[in-house]
Amino acid sequence: MQGRNWILLAIAVVIGLVAVILANAYFSGVEQKQQQLAQREQLARIVVATQELDFGTKLTSQNVRLQNWPASSVPQGAFRSIPDVLKDNRVALRAMVPGEPVLASNVSGLDGRATLAALLPEGMRAVSIPVDAVNGVAGFVLPGTMVDVLLTRRIEGEGASSDDLRSDLLLENVQVLAVDQLANDKEGKPKVSRTATLSVTPYDAQRLSIARKLGTLSLTLRRVESAAMGDAGATGPLARTITNRQLGVPRIVIPAKQRQAGSAPDQRVQQAIAAMMPAAAGGLPPRVPAGPGMTVVRGTESTTYPVGLLGGW
Repeated sequence: MQGRNWILLAIAVVIGLVAVILANAYFSGVEQKQQQLAQREQLARIVVATQELDFGTKLTSQNVRLQNWPASSVPQGAFRSIPDVLKDNRVALRAMVPGEPVLASNVSGLDGRATLAALLPEGMRAVSIPVDAVNGVAGFVLPGTMVDVLLTRRIEGEGASSDDLRSDLLLENVQVLAVDQLANDKEGKPKVSRTATLSVTPYDAQRLSIARKLGTLSLTLRRVESAAMGDAGATGPLARTITNRQLGVPRIVIPAKQRQAGSAPDQRVQQAIAAMMPAAAGGLPPRVPAGPGMTVVRGTESTTYPVGLLGGW
C-alpha cells in the first residue's frame, strides 16, 4: 500500500511539471508571436493600463501590460518594458482607463509619492486663491479644468463714488490643479470649495498675491475647445477692463424729495428771506446774504437774491 502511494505521488508531480512546462511554452509562444507580429507590421511594444487607475494608485504587474502600438504614433514618454514602469514604486498622478498608454508625465518618479508638486509642469508654480459658491462657478471648477481669473475692485480717484467699480481680466486659460485638498481629476461631481489651486508662472503668482489684497477674485470656467484653441472662437475681442458705467444699462439717480407747498421753511430759508427784505426807515441797508447770489439792476437800483433758495438749501 505504501509503495502504491509513492507511485501516485510521483505521477502527480510529473503531471504538475508537464503542466507548468506547457503553460510556460504557451505564454512564451504567445509573447514570441506578438513580437513577431510587431516586427512584421512595424508595431512597437509599449506599456498600457489593464484596469482603471485612480490618482495615487500604485503600478503593479497586475494593472499594466505590454501592448502592440503603431510605431509611427508612439506617445512621447511611453514605457517600453514592464520593469521600467514598475521601478521606484511609481504611482498614477492622474486617472487612466484600460488600454491607455502609461506615460512618464502621468506617473510619479522617485519614491512614488502622489504629491501635487509632481503635477506641476516645468517652470510653473502652484498658487491657491479663495473661492466660494459664487466666484467658484457653483462648484463646477474641478481639478484639470481651465479657467480665467477676474479681479473686481473699486475705482480710485476723487471723482469716483463708492458705487464705481471695475473688473479686470487678470489671467487667461489657467489650469486648476486642485480644489481644497482634492487633486483627482476623475471626480466629476460639482463641489463647493473654499480654495482653488492654480498652475501659473512665477510672475503671475506674484500678481495673484497682490490681487488678493486689492479686491475680489472670481473664476470663469472655459470650454474645453476654447481652452485648447485660445479665444479663436470668441465673437469679439476680450475686454481687459470693464467698469460699472459700461454695463449697457442707463444709470438711474433718484433726486431728493421736493418740499411741499405751504410747509414751514427751515431756519436757513427764513434767514435768507429776511436778508432780502428792505430795511426799516432810517435803519441799516439790507444785508447781502453770503454765498452764491444773483444781482438784478432796475434802473439805478440793484437787488441781490441768493441762488438755490428752494433747490440747494
